[in-house]
Amino acid sequence: MKRNRDWFTPAMLLAVALAWLWPAGGARGGVLHAEMLTKAGVALIFFLYGLTLSFAALRAGALHWRLHLVVQGMTFLIFPLLGFALAAATRAWLSPELRLGFVFLCVLPSTISSSVALTAAAGGNVAGAVFNATLSSLIGVVLTPLWIGFYLRSGGQGGSLGPVVLDLVRWLLVPMAVGQACRPLLVGWAERQKARLHVTDRLVILLIIYTSFCNSVQNGLWQGRGWTMVFITLAVCAFLFTTAMLLTAWAGRLWGFSWPDQITAMFCGSKKTLASGVPMANLIFAGQPVLGIVLLPIMVYHSMQLLVSGVLAARWRRGAEG
Repeated sequence: MKRNRDWFTPAMLLAVALAWLWPAGGARGGVLHAEMLTKAGVALIFFLYGLTLSFAALRAGALHWRLHLVVQGMTFLIFPLLGFALAAATRAWLSPELRLGFVFLCVLPSTISSSVALTAAAGGNVAGAVFNATLSSLIGVVLTPLWIGFYLRSGGQGGSLGPVVLDLVRWLLVPMAVGQACRPLLVGWAERQKARLHVTDRLVILLIIYTSFCNSVQNGLWQGRGWTMVFITLAVCAFLFTTAMLLTAWAGRLWGFSWPDQITAMFCGSKKTLASGVPMANLIFAGQPVLGIVLLPIMVYHSMQLLVSGVLAARWRRGAEG
């Protein structure tokens, strides 16, 4: 996992740079035919997710209901409320596209691979992390679009959710179900090819990031505010991550969690998924120029959560061994 973290963040920056240099290629109607290419990529990502999803691993961590309540409550209630409050507080001076990006970040599910790996590295409750990270991803398929629909409607921007729901079913739920159905036949192959499948997943995400930024660059949404927007995003993401870590730590202590369970609550409750977030955004905001800006907060948050959590995991592991 460390190797993937090393190359993926620079690769995201290269994808954005390429969008600035050659926006016509990945923009809507461009030579890459991004509309269908990215949807096929989304289907591939969720097929692989269904193929690698183990319900046996879920059962191992299913009984610790207070831990699950803290993590899922943080992910799908406290985080969205923070996002809505942030959007309301910054309405006078922050662009609508970036406010939407922060709300989208806040309503996303947790990660799976990094939450589990970091929990294990820090000496946390790995079974609890597997359960919560996987459950969060499954719940997010339903709750993330509903929260976004609620936010858009509350601001008078909401249209019909019917086409969005249909796209989510067609390109996300159906491939995931097919992957799960194929699991008995292909699980051995998937385990052997785990590293290659992970790289494939990341390459598809990079393609979606590139095409998303192509549309926003071609439509002039970054003109005159690029670096300002990046610095604001860094500051807000730092605030959100710190708040999530502090709240989950406080909840764990309040309910008398063991230290391994506190680690799990903090790592799973503070994470937001780029792997599922990018393809979900591509479906929810399909073809809209705002997509590049909407993705900026989750791209920044992704890198920040891995960097800070990696430092904390190493420190906590040394403390436990010392």
